[in-house]
Amino acid sequence: MNGEDPQERPEFIRAIINGLERYNPEAAGTLEAYLTQQCEEKFCDCNANRALLKLYQLNPDRIKDEVITNILVKAMTQFPSPQFDLALHLLSPSQSNPGPNSSSELTEAVSKLRALNAQLEGAEYARFWATLDSDDLYADLTTDIAGFEDMIRVRIAQLVGQSYREVQFPVLESWLGLNNAEATTQFITETCGWKVEGDLVTIPKNADNEARKAEIREDVNVDMFARVIKRSWEETA
Repeated sequence: MNGEDPQERPEFIRAIINGLERYNPEAAGTLEAYLTQQCEEKFCDCNANRALLKLYQLNPDRIKDEVITNILVKAMTQFPSPQFDLALHLLSPSQSNPGPNSSSELTEAVSKLRALNAQLEGAEYARFWATLDSDDLYADLTTDIAGFEDMIRVRIAQLVGQSYREVQFPVLESWLGLNNAEATTQFITETCGWKVEGDLVTIPKNADNEARKAEIREDVNVDMFARVIKRSWEETA
């Protein structure tokens, strides 16, 4: 998963974000169309999306609230990473914080997305799914992102696979946001390639979840202690 420099990025987009064209207001339409492609084809180009937010920053008359929320949702799928915060910091205070000059709908949307992202970054996966189901606004905010829940689910599984060798089935089910044992088992075995044995999910050994013996070597010799003792004695004297 490379959300900063994806292989799907076409050459004309590369030319925009790497050249002076990134400051041309007319490039906004091209970058918006490219964002739509990302949403439909399930890849993410955070670099290009930040270029679009920067154009909005320089040309407030071109701002589209739906585009901003789609960029934030796409950035969220890259967790754990700084991509969401990088996009968020390109928004004006009136867009990201409540206040008299803020757009109430956009401010509310950004606030809700920020809460979701914080839960993913904090590995509060069960809470994330509960929050996602708690308000219809979340469904509206993610509806343009094809396969949003599946992408989040796969990413959670990847992170679990890097950290665990065994997980209790009910716990993993809650992390994946699947309330059906059959669907959970199918995802675990077919998508992840893991084994389910009763209430225990077994994850194959890999480079990340394998326990390694740590060897700590301290190269300390008598001469080093002698210098410390001598210096301490001289300071006392």
